[in-house]
This record gives sequence, structure tokens and C-alpha cells, in this order.
Amino acid sequence: MKYIISERQYKLLTEDEDKKILKLPSVDVFGDWEGLQAYLDKKGNPLFSISGDLDLRGTPIKSLDNLVSVGGDLDLHGTEIESLGNLESVGGYLDLGHTRIKFLENLQSVGGSLNLYDTPIQSLGNLEYVGDNLDLGYTPLSLTYSEEEIREMIDVGGFISM
Repeated sequence: MKYIISERQYKLLTEDEDKKILKLPSVDVFGDWEGLQAYLDKKGNPLFSISGDLDLRGTPIKSLDNLVSVGGDLDLHGTEIESLGNLESVGGYLDLGHTRIKFLENLQSVGGSLNLYDTPIQSLGNLEYVGDNLDLGYTPLSLTYSEEEIREMIDVGGFISM
């Protein structure tokens, strides 16, 4: 039996093989974020994904390093996060409100809402899709672009707050 796939599908399949992403259900298995980082350090710091939610509020996190995807919600509200590292997708909402984030780097899609309220965000980078609302209130981007210009750059399924 032969399967016919597109070039894009083939590329996605081979990229996953090349990346060798460690798939984890939750941080809770390791106790907390620091426990997970200790485990990953022993494994040589591979790329990894988390299939559930990830709440990092109250942690001293500055970078997500080799985290590639979060299947559920990712909450970084009020943290000192400066880099999303290798993060490409979040299945649920992504809360970066009141953080130091300036660039979204490799992030391509957010399935739910994306909160960038009161951040020094300067670029949406590779972002292509936000499934629900996008909050850009009190950001440099809200002063630089109109709602229409933002919609020309990325596909936003809900409201855009400027």
C-alpha cells in the first residue's frame, strides 16, 4: 500500500525525526519546573514538549530554552521571562502580560488567546495564528500598528485589544 503525502507533510515528518523531541505529559511528574530542568540537564538538555498546561507564575524563569510546544495553556504572567527559546506553539492560551518579553522568536501559533498587555514587545516574529483574542494594550506595537495592520500580519480569530 502506498501513501501519497504533500511535500509539507513530508517535511513535518522528517523534521520531527531529526529533532527527537522528548514528549512529557506535565511538569508535575518532576515536582516543579526546577525538577524538570534537573532531569533535562541529565538527559543533555534535549528539545521537549509538554502535552498539558504549564503554569510558571511565581518562578524566577528567564527563558523557556528547549521547550518546543505546550498542548494546553502556558501562563507566564508577571514573570521575568525574556526569551521563549525554541517555543513554536501553544495549544491553549499564552499569557505573557506584565513580563519583559520583547520578541516572540520562533512562536508560530497560539490556539487560544495571547496576552501581551503591558510588555515591551517589539516584534511578533514568526507568529502566524492566534485562535482567539490578542491583547496588545500598553505595548510599543499598539503605538506602531493599527488593528488592520496586525490582522494583515497574523490570523487572529477574535478581538484585538490595542
